[in-house]
Amino acid sequence: MNGKRNNDNPWKAAALVGALGIDVGICIFLGYWLGRVAGERFGDPKVWMASGLLVGLAVGILSAILIVRKVMKDTDG
Repeated sequence: MNGKRNNDNPWKAAALVGALGIDVGICIFLGYWLGRVAGERFGDPKVWMASGLLVGLAVGILSAILIVRKVMKDTDG
């Protein structure tokens, strides 16, 4: 045989990369939006928006790590 496993699909890898980008982007946007809303209610909007962006980025990266870990666990199989 050619040594290629059934899980070595380039479309699956492309879908994973796309899903990770969308996931991180949505988390950053939600962090920004929640920071903006909190800034309008509780004080300085710039501080809250920056904090929201950073929290959204952290959540997005953590979520991406968990997704990659799950995919790698499923393909080890």
